[in-house]
Amino acid sequence: MKTRKINLLFGEIAGIILSIIVLLPFLLVLFNSSKKSADIVISPIKPPTNISQLFTNLGNVINNQNFSYWKSFSSSLIITVVSLALLSLFSGMAAWVLVRNKKKWSSVIFMLFVAAMVIPFQVVMLPLLSTFRSLSSFTGIQFLSSYTGIIFAYLGFGGSMSIFILHGFIKGIPYELEEAAWIDGCSPEGTFFRIIFPLLKPVQMTVLILNGIWIWNDYLLPSLMLGLNGRIKTLPVAVSSFVGSYVKQWDLILTAALLAMIPIIILFAFAQRQIIQGMVEGAIK
Repeated sequence: MKTRKINLLFGEIAGIILSIIVLLPFLLVLFNSSKKSADIVISPIKPPTNISQLFTNLGNVINNQNFSYWKSFSSSLIITVVSLALLSLFSGMAAWVLVRNKKKWSSVIFMLFVAAMVIPFQVVMLPLLSTFRSLSSFTGIQFLSSYTGIIFAYLGFGGSMSIFILHGFIKGIPYELEEAAWIDGCSPEGTFFRIIFPLLKPVQMTVLILNGIWIWNDYLLPSLMLGLNGRIKTLPVAVSSFVGSYVKQWDLILTAALLAMIPIIILFAFAQRQIIQGMVEGAIK
């Protein structure tokens, strides 16, 4: 009993230390968003002395024409929501087909999806741009500097992990449910949307949150496909407008970063129960 209490105590201490490490970057952003740029350079770790400076910085960021907060926010929202909707639909369909088709090609395709998860983005970014440029010329559809191209790219890059997670969950769904639906005259499409898709809700929440955090915070892919000075800017790309060749407006940079972080933090706070539930149910199945 005494050993167990000591282990619990060490576990709690380790949890507190890890929590501080995780929260420290956010606290530093919050502290420095309430300072002037000169004060940040002099003492970046020191807590702010004038909280009203935060509202001044917020006003300067929101009203800044180069940043265009609401335009960037709407662009990020459109890209994130549409990408997540397509990922949820197509990944669920693909995982279901790969699980239920007991053929060799199903295993090969699934392993290709798993293998794609370990390929660094930096390896494929130049071929990606070249391919999208060629597709734009061939089809007449603008894939670069457009919503179409970047959503299509997120569907490709996020599909592997989504299929991998959903694949494991669908394995635990009794096949008898689908057989009963087919006996009642339900088509394969109807079986998926009426039987399988509703059962995926817990694990789909996990997939949506994990992909949503990544897509919302991503900087590299939007900067490559949309351009730093394009007409479409996501919030992480727009933050870079405060970084010049010789001058860095740290007060505005960190305040803009805070504004970009707030929506995803709110979403995570409300959906963390569903995330944990999805992970637990997926592990049990």
